[in-house]
Amino acid sequence: MKNQVYLWRKNKIVVEKGSNELPVSYLAAALRNIESLGYTFSLELLERIRTLSEGEFFALYSTVVSVLKEKVGASRRFKPMYPNFPKQVMEANDGELYLQAIRHYLTWQLPVHEVKKRLPLLKESRLKLIELGTDEELLQVGMNLLRAKSSLSVKDKEDLDVLLQECTGITEALPPEIPHKENVAIVASILLKHDKLPADFFANYCKTATDVLRIAVALSDGDVSLAAPTKFRKFRRSERRLLLRLLEASPNLIEDMLRYKNRWIRLGEILHPFEYQDRYPKTAEAFDALRNNHKIETMGSKVEQALLYRNVDEAVQLLGQRPGEFARRLDHMLRISENGEVVLESFAKIAASVSTPVLLQVMNHFVKREAYGKWRTFFPKGEVAKVQAIPNTLVSLEEPIRQKAATICREVLLQRFAALPSLGKVYMDPRLHEHLVPFSQRSASKALRTLVRGSRIAIPEGGTIRFFTWWREGQVNGVPTGRVDVDLSAVLYSAKWKYLEHISYTNLRSAKYQAYHSGDIVEAPNGACEFIDLDIESIIRYGGRYVVMSLNSFTNQPYCDLPECYAGWMIRTEPQSGEIFEPQTVQDKVDLASNTSISIPVILDLVERKVIWTDVALRSHPRFVNNVEANSGGMQWMGKALTTLVKPTLYELFSLHVEARGTLTDQEDNADTVFSLDRGITPFDTEIIMADFL
Repeated sequence: MKNQVYLWRKNKIVVEKGSNELPVSYLAAALRNIESLGYTFSLELLERIRTLSEGEFFALYSTVVSVLKEKVGASRRFKPMYPNFPKQVMEANDGELYLQAIRHYLTWQLPVHEVKKRLPLLKESRLKLIELGTDEELLQVGMNLLRAKSSLSVKDKEDLDVLLQECTGITEALPPEIPHKENVAIVASILLKHDKLPADFFANYCKTATDVLRIAVALSDGDVSLAAPTKFRKFRRSERRLLLRLLEASPNLIEDMLRYKNRWIRLGEILHPFEYQDRYPKTAEAFDALRNNHKIETMGSKVEQALLYRNVDEAVQLLGQRPGEFARRLDHMLRISENGEVVLESFAKIAASVSTPVLLQVMNHFVKREAYGKWRTFFPKGEVAKVQAIPNTLVSLEEPIRQKAATICREVLLQRFAALPSLGKVYMDPRLHEHLVPFSQRSASKALRTLVRGSRIAIPEGGTIRFFTWWREGQVNGVPTGRVDVDLSAVLYSAKWKYLEHISYTNLRSAKYQAYHSGDIVEAPNGACEFIDLDIESIIRYGGRYVVMSLNSFTNQPYCDLPECYAGWMIRTEPQSGEIFEPQTVQDKVDLASNTSISIPVILDLVERKVIWTDVALRSHPRFVNNVEANSGGMQWMGKALTTLVKPTLYELFSLHVEARGTLTDQEDNADTVFSLDRGITPFDTEIIMADFL
């Protein structure tokens, strides 16, 4: 299992040296199959594999192929409605397409077509290299996840579970600090599950009542961000005593519990704290106060009261005890203060106690405050990838105040980074300006390559973009899904986000643009797929720029309730050559598993030849049916929001590190540290960025 994690995250595997000499024919056959998936082995890895026995080789090969097929989406059979797509859809008349669709809707049977021979794939993509790795580096992957200063994705949690269970020494090498409180709860639940929890774990990492609540949520497989309520499971007596003991040792117990009052009341019904009130009296008293609505004045209520009456001096004094909250409310206090300099002087005294991610975001806010435009865009906490855009109603702040606020954050960050090991001579790829900092990954989908929402990646050489999706109905946790119909759509917009046209099951081809849909399939007992082809030049020629890829669950099952559903995109030079689904041409593939029935994986900027990584859910309540037409307004709004984000970039973050502990060079080959898209530390090394640079 740990090699599967290593291969997925780093394109590396650990192979212990053997004492055999594997036949070259075995390696040659294996390489041909792996190359068809877009990968190949490094020379060092090939030499190591040649020392394996036949049994060891076939076991390794089976693991590698299964992971690669899952990564690119090639583990399933693709059978579209029109098997000679796209030419078959181009050449059919409207009446034929209409009648084929009606027959399918009435009978649920796919039409029978002669499958014509296709030309070989005319242009192959550049193969990705699988390299020989080490147990030490794999262990470091786990350590980086533990040290991450941002929330972890579902894939991160799954991988951490494997590494904590299988890697030798990882539990003994737990870092002195697990900075992100959500990750403390995740790690605790994993270690408890595998009976590997160190005796001093909670003393080291669990400090507050909210930490305890998150642990209870994690043990119940809930949302540890606490953005959504959790249905708590029944805890064993030993688990109840553990949680109550942790609560008894927590400071400011009642005030902290009031932040999530209703959840604590529900958890109390499971923990039965009054059975143990002699042993844990403070905890029993806290639950009694919550259940009986005792009036308790908290610091939070005092701060809100002070801000309501514009008593900035009192708010500053109170928030001085909570540096992180002070930083988040700094803009508000500067807006209502008659003397912003005094507020900034107080902030400067406590800024060193604010976490790096918060300082970086506050600095970015004040540097770019006047660049927000009409909208400010946020990604709310939670396990569903949602986007909120609100009108930008911020009143102006004087430039000296904005500059000073940003400078305070910048100086603290530089001082903090200067204490880290030297980076030596550093090369930075200018393309990192288009990649955003991974502040929160909790709702990121499992993908071939995980990026931060809003980041941009270049479209490789090729004239046709091919979207694809594959899904299956069946049973989830013993509950039948019923019929499942997932619809793939593409919506075309102008440079100013004026709607131009959509390609979907209601419009299989465009009269103006070279854009085609492979046909609408409405059930998937054995799996089903759909494709859309988009000719880049034809769309640009007639005024198109943006394309929104959309997936709608027509039968309204959320993706988390499907046995399997994924989507992605390919780049093709000649659309009619090769198979309709060619694994080596897959650029990105995303597993859809969130609690939503509408997903937008990517937006294309065809003029700039960029893919904007979105991976978001569209919250909507269509009046009649869940399709692209019923959600066009929300899609347009989301497209505008995601293409105008004002967030810190990786280039800006790495530049601070270079200024504090390195020397910039334009010679990549002579650099000690490389920040790039394909060498050194890349945007895809999210666990390294979250652990070592935030």
